[in-house]
Amino acid sequence: MNKRKIAALAASIAMSASFASCSSSSVGQANISNTTTAEITSATEAASAEATTSAEKATDPAPAATAIKGNIYDCKGNLLASTAEDGKRRIYADAYAVSFANILTTMSDGYDTAFEDILTTPADGNMGKSIQLTLDGDIQNQIYSYMENNNIVGAAVVLRTDGSIMAQVSYPSYDPRTIDDQKYDEELAWGENGNKAFSNYEPGSCFKIMSEVIADKHGVYSLHDDGTWDFGNDHPIVNWDHETNKSSYPMERSLSSAFINSSNIFFAKAFDTIGEEAVLSDLQTIFHFGKDDAYDIHCDFGDLSNNIEIEDIDDLRRSAFGQSKVLTCPIFLAALGREAIFGDMVTPFVLKATVDPADGRTKTGNGSKAYDVIASIPPECRDNLLNGMRGVASDVGVYTNGNYSFYAKTGTAEGWRGDYLYITGCAKNNSGTGSENYDNYDNYGETGSYVLVMEVQNPQAHGFEFASQSAGLYSGILNIIAGN
Repeated sequence: MNKRKIAALAASIAMSASFASCSSSSVGQANISNTTTAEITSATEAASAEATTSAEKATDPAPAATAIKGNIYDCKGNLLASTAEDGKRRIYADAYAVSFANILTTMSDGYDTAFEDILTTPADGNMGKSIQLTLDGDIQNQIYSYMENNNIVGAAVVLRTDGSIMAQVSYPSYDPRTIDDQKYDEELAWGENGNKAFSNYEPGSCFKIMSEVIADKHGVYSLHDDGTWDFGNDHPIVNWDHETNKSSYPMERSLSSAFINSSNIFFAKAFDTIGEEAVLSDLQTIFHFGKDDAYDIHCDFGDLSNNIEIEDIDDLRRSAFGQSKVLTCPIFLAALGREAIFGDMVTPFVLKATVDPADGRTKTGNGSKAYDVIASIPPECRDNLLNGMRGVASDVGVYTNGNYSFYAKTGTAEGWRGDYLYITGCAKNNSGTGSENYDNYDNYGETGSYVLVMEVQNPQAHGFEFASQSAGLYSGILNIIAGN
């Protein structure tokens, strides 16, 4: 079985002509990852071995038969996928078929493929084990319908504080019940209907969550900001308000002001001052962010592979605000948002447990580890970031009810596929600590917090130029998950 992994593509404007679409095998090609839990077994040698010669085939023993694939349930025990009476064809439940298609089905290389080893491990007669996911099918449906009704082409990822994914919505999707051939299809996996939550792209100013911490760590608290930084090439670095707010420039910009007002120039100069070696080291050690495989995040559903490449000083400067050769995906941004608010990054996961095939809530085995800490922000650098994200949240006008405090960072990304808008935010529950353990998620809302990342890939359809303008759309999704 393949290993699911996002390709770390070194994309830039100069390279744009060489990439036709995100369905290209070099852009986010899916490879399926083994999980680390006790329930997840390795693929059989017969399934993973290289093709043998005809002579070897004649002498090698026949591979062991696998069981009929088990069922997949959501966190409430709602059936999502099962096997037809013929023992082969997968049936995707009518109520959830479309909203889950591009993250669940074999056609899209989704969870039905990622957990095939478990699902085909004999458990009851000739039937494989059944699994329960952490995703909430009803919330998934509500968010998908909201995105469809509001024409939000893009993704929405909801992460609980323990690292479990509550919803992973990618719009548009497709109806898997109408497809006769259920084999993997690259267009369904990575084309227009592919999983945008698991696809890499420039993150824009959401990257400044990391840049702010690095600047704080190295004592960069004030820099001169002219609104435009022309250093002799054809592409000066500019702030988003360099034309509309000319009267404010030049200024001595503080770190807090740079983060809340999203100054590209401040963070570009900060990275220039700190230097490439220290920047890359801090990204790796504090945020588990780097281009090498050693910094991949091994989730139970696949590997998150980020990318940053510094070939010259211009790359270093522009990477500070999530441009140049910086790539990541909404799922990583959700993990980053969780780290920003609670101090630690935990591994995202979707496997809640193995369960009775007749009852999706009766646990038979453990799932993936909750609160798997893989990176941490230095304690002395946490308060400034929290204050900055509180300031951004106030500026964009997203509000939660009295039991939550809201924190956010916006990001407008310019890339070879056009402009994408991001909001990475957290509705932090004032009644919780962010460290509670949950046997199930029935009462999660009493103490639990929600990290929400929204990606809008069609800002022009809404008349948006900047991510802050999409705050109204973001609020609608936040209302669904936080019950406002």
